Parts: sequence; C-alpha cells; structure tokens
Amino acid sequence: MKRPSLTAWIFIGMSAGVAVGALAPSFARQLAPLSNVFLRLIRSIIAPLIFATLVAGIAGAGDLKRMGRVGVKAIVYFEIVTTLALFLGLTAVNLARPGEGVAMAAGAAEQSAAQAPATPGGILERVFPSSIVDAMARNDVLQVVVFAFLFGAACAAIGAKSRPVVEFCASLSEVMFRYTKYVMYLAPIGVGAAIAVTVGSKGLGVLFGLGKLIGTLYVTAALFVLLVLVPVTVLFRIPPGRFYRAVRQPFLIAFSTASSEAALPLALESMEQFGVPKHIAGFVIPTGYSFNLDGSTLYLSIASIFVAQGAGVHLSFSQQLVIMLTLMLTSKGVAGVPRAAIVILTGTLATFHLPMEGIAVLLGVDALLDMARTSINVLGNCLASAVVARWEGYGLEAR
Repeated sequence: MKRPSLTAWIFIGMSAGVAVGALAPSFARQLAPLSNVFLRLIRSIIAPLIFATLVAGIAGAGDLKRMGRVGVKAIVYFEIVTTLALFLGLTAVNLARPGEGVAMAAGAAEQSAAQAPATPGGILERVFPSSIVDAMARNDVLQVVVFAFLFGAACAAIGAKSRPVVEFCASLSEVMFRYTKYVMYLAPIGVGAAIAVTVGSKGLGVLFGLGKLIGTLYVTAALFVLLVLVPVTVLFRIPPGRFYRAVRQPFLIAFSTASSEAALPLALESMEQFGVPKHIAGFVIPTGYSFNLDGSTLYLSIASIFVAQGAGVHLSFSQQLVIMLTLMLTSKGVAGVPRAAIVILTGTLATFHLPMEGIAVLLGVDALLDMARTSINVLGNCLASAVVARWEGYGLEAR
C-alpha cells in the first residue's frame, strides 16, 4: 500500500483541524503553541535561504555580458511576465476582496503600519541595511535581498577569487532546502493546529473567506494563462497543440507534488523534444526556477493583500506598489520546493508589519494554493524556453 504523500497528510491535518475547531473550540484554542512553533521554524529559514540562493545564483550566472544574448533575452522576458503576474494578482485581490470577513489581529497591525515610514525618503532609507546581521535578525526581507544582490554582484566581479564564497553559498542553499524539507514534515501538525485555532476562535464562518481566497487564486491563474501566456504563444508563433502535449506531464507532476524541482527533469526532456535547443532549455528553465515564478508571484500578490484585508488595514495604492516591488525582488529567491512561497510571504508580512496570524490562516489551505502556483510556475518556465528559442530564430521542429 502506497504511503500518503506530504500533501495528503496536510489535507488530513487540515480536515482534523476543522473538526477539532468546530467540535471542541476551547481545546482547539489551546493548540496555538503547536502552530506557533511551526511558524517560528519557518521564519528561521527566511534570511539564510534568500541570501544563499540569490548570491549563488547571481555570482554563478555572472554579469549580463558574459551571460550573452540568450541570458539577456531570458531576463527581459522573465521580468515582463512576472510583473504582469504581480499586477494581475493585485487587480484580482482588490476586486474580489477575499480577505474581508476573515478577522485577524487588526489593532496590532494597524498600529504597526502607522509606525512605518510613509514618505518616499523613509521608504528609500528602509530598503538599504545598516547591518546585514540586524536585517537578518529582524527578517527584513527587502534589506536582505538588496544586500544579497550587491554581494552577489561583487562576487561575480572579482571572479575566481570569490569561488570559495560562492561555493559556500551554493552549499548553504542546498542545506537550507533540506532544512526546509525537515520543517515541512511538521506541516500536517502545524496546519492542523493552525486551522483548529482559527476555527475554534472565529467559528466555521472563517472558511468561507478561505474558500473565496482559493477561488480567487485559481480563477486568476486561469486568467493569467488566457490573458498572458496564450497571447505569448501567438506572438512568438509557438504551436499551441504541440506545446500543450509537451507540457502536460510536467504540469501534472508539478500540480500533484507541489514541487517545481520534481517536474524539472521531465520539463527539460519534453521541451528538448518539442524543439527547444538543449543549450537554451538547459539555461532558461533552471534559471526560471529562481527568476520566473509566475504562479508564486500571483499567489504572493494575492496573499499579502488578503492578509491586510483580513486585518482591516487599509493600504493605499502607493503602499501596495511598494509591497509589489518587494515581492518582485523577493520572489526571485523562492526555492522550487513545496510551500517555499510561504517563507517569502512570512518575511514580507514581517517587513510591512502585517499580522503574522495571516500565515496561520493561509497554512490551512496552503496545500491547495501551492498546487496551483507550482504548476503555473512550471508551465511559465517551459513557455519561456520556447519563447527564447523562437526569439533566437529556431523553428521548434519536434525531435
């Protein structure tokens, strides 16, 4: 008999949490320490994972001149498409407003938000760290990202002399991936406790808001495919039928496992058979796992504003743009492992003083959300390799 997957266990924990919260609310509220321990472990991943992943990626790729024509085109495409994903998510969450009715710690959030710098000068100052140790201790994701970008660029500039540092960061990122895997073993317990506390404290009515969130993400993901990815196939004359057949299996693997890395070998093989040259597929798809996470950026934009709506925190358009800028940077360090986007979201909420209770609420349905965003990530990266191949003049004849 096949052992249940982690996703299956998370569904089991979620169902058990709903049942405990509904049938024994007083007991459910006492489970808060279990969810808090899980949250603390997740927060411990944020700074070292982002720093190591970004430094190893930037220093390993080198500067744009060395990356050459293919690298420049891939980066340009990544930035355009992920920006469209962020703003599509922002539009959808402001129209659907799935966070309304999901009560969170509004008072504390509003008080903290009021203390955040509102002037352009204050925002600019907050971007740059005075101490990377202090930024990591506070999990200030934006400051960690800025430091990692500059540090990685410096490593790339001095070349071979930085090899020990780059190798250390590459090893550290692998260690943090495994650390994340160990922490995720506790996910069924943490998720069960989180949703039990939520339902026990606020009643079953909170699940309507979570259902609305799930619907918002899935509908927005479908719109992203129809409004962004399909026009891209038309613009670059990519055969839609053959492309669908090529990406079907990697897409399903990503959806069922919630892991981009699980789908990587088949994605590379499928796109090479589709006609993408090996050197383009081998560069664009792995690079896209750090720089072209369309599904994750959709989720992050929706989830961050969802938490603010649930906390009753009004964010002006300019404040939302700052959050989007932060997500545009931090999403580049999302690992291709299950539920890694929740790590980035945790850091973003901490940076903008939104209630961490939002993570506990989201964890209850994160398995469903992760399946959607991961499969869109894989679909977007497969398409990116085909786009760059066409941009380079290749005909995409099937092999």
